[in-house]
Amino acid sequence: MNIILTTLNAKFIHTNLALRCLKAYAEPEYSPLIVEYTIKDPTFNIVADLYQKKPSIVGFSCYIWNIEETIKVIKMLKTVDPSITIILGGPEVSYDTNVWLRQVKEIDYIVVGEGEQAFKETLDFLSDKKDVKDVPGLAYVQNDKFILNPLPPKLDLRESPSPYRFEEDLAYLSKRIVYIETSRGCPFSCQFCLSSIEVGVRYFNREKVKEDIRYLMQNGAKTIKFVDRTFNISRSYAMEMFQFLIDEHLPGVVFQFEITADIMRPEVIQFLNDNAPAGLFRFEIGVQSTNDLTNELVKRRQNFEKLKRTVTMVKSGGKIDQHLDLIAGLPEEDYTSFRRTFNEVFEMRPEELQLGFLKLLRGTGLRVEAEKYGYVYVDQAPYEIFSNNVLSFNDILRIKQVEDVLEKYWNAHRMDQTLEFLFDHIFETPFDFFQQFGTFWEDRNWSRIGHQLEDLYTRLFDFLVNLEGIPLNTVKSVMKLDYLSKQKFQPRKPWWENDMSKEEQSAIYKLLLESPSIAGEEFAQMDLTEREIYKQTFITPISIDMNLFKQGVIKEEQGFLLTTFHKGNTPHFSYIQKNNNLADFIL
Repeated sequence: MNIILTTLNAKFIHTNLALRCLKAYAEPEYSPLIVEYTIKDPTFNIVADLYQKKPSIVGFSCYIWNIEETIKVIKMLKTVDPSITIILGGPEVSYDTNVWLRQVKEIDYIVVGEGEQAFKETLDFLSDKKDVKDVPGLAYVQNDKFILNPLPPKLDLRESPSPYRFEEDLAYLSKRIVYIETSRGCPFSCQFCLSSIEVGVRYFNREKVKEDIRYLMQNGAKTIKFVDRTFNISRSYAMEMFQFLIDEHLPGVVFQFEITADIMRPEVIQFLNDNAPAGLFRFEIGVQSTNDLTNELVKRRQNFEKLKRTVTMVKSGGKIDQHLDLIAGLPEEDYTSFRRTFNEVFEMRPEELQLGFLKLLRGTGLRVEAEKYGYVYVDQAPYEIFSNNVLSFNDILRIKQVEDVLEKYWNAHRMDQTLEFLFDHIFETPFDFFQQFGTFWEDRNWSRIGHQLEDLYTRLFDFLVNLEGIPLNTVKSVMKLDYLSKQKFQPRKPWWENDMSKEEQSAIYKLLLESPSIAGEEFAQMDLTEREIYKQTFITPISIDMNLFKQGVIKEEQGFLLTTFHKGNTPHFSYIQKNNNLADFIL
């Protein structure tokens, strides 16, 4: 049999761990070929590629992000070669299995749940080694009757073969994200999440996991993401793995984890702050909501004060970037409550804050109780909601406007000082800034076009110009600082209109050559030549006292910002005060 295991990843940099687990378990009796595509690849091209490989069996790994495109591929593939046996598996088709088999006639079989054993025994059946009714966890239609065979017992993960040692993967390890699991299952019961359905947590063999990680690093893997639902549910296990990764990591490798922040003990965080190299670890933390009633309704146990303690301690260590998640649309969280949730979480200033929208996934408790909370949702993957009994579609659209500019401005960290100034001095809360700016952005249809770095600055300034009572000169000065801090070389065309005459600029350069100390002793000690001063510096007027600004104090004062660019270094800022002597010299 010529067997292909395939999927449509969201992006090229992603890899599918499930396919590799199936292949590892099927060998050596069977030798499936893994072929991965993306949801952006044309359907015809995918079908043509699969067809030319002459498969007798094609297994698809299905998720909410790829199911619609996958079905298109299946129907077209079955049209060009009806003899191919189509097998589906994955979280998207493990529920409402009867519906999938009835609606998409081209599907021959669906492997439900944990698939390694079921898929291998399906291959045994297709090789005439056993009867179809004896294949555990297999769903199919026979004589117009839906049949789901009893599920197999859970695998003993300690005995599972490694899915990380395939020779064909070696060429891509440095270019793509490598996903690794050290456990399966989740101890929590969040009603919006499929992980809540599987009771208990099972672990893989620790020593085998460590050997796999060593192998991946030695063969070039740079980003290794753990898919464990709660990596730190066992403190002793997490500490052992953290210590191992600290001791044996190779330069340039980054490890990402999903952690539950409110159960992480301070001594664990202190250990990481003291011992982990900066940039080695990255944490993903699902906050979702700070509304107590909402969390109770979705059976989500969360101590927000302890969560804040963890996030704050990790941030103070300066070693680990944190990605926090929110979900808009959970039960009884209206627009006002979500605004409060956003601000309470944003107050911790995570490196990234992802604003997601509730999706009523097949198999989850919230989907079963959708009517109870008045949910209106798209009955097509990814099943995102339109509204519920406390959140209107208009509210959802407004929050989506927040999401757009949050991603472009905060998560991209293009102008942190500017945003902090606006939060502190202009807007009541960060959410209000993102909401007002997001609405302004959408009104001008900017969400439908691309953006260069300079565009992001000019569009923010256009927004601020339209508001009353904004100290525009001060804001513009801070924005200049942010913009120049992102440059590696003297900018040819900055985002602001030229606000300095050639005569004025020439006069300042002449004075700098005669008396470099006017830009401060640090600049004078650089001992730049005349050529270097002209080639490596940039002068622009600003309206704040730079020396006080470095101390967090905003004081309006006319002067000049002198930016010096060094190859391979961040720009150096100097401040030239526009005192009477300099003003006379310039004039």
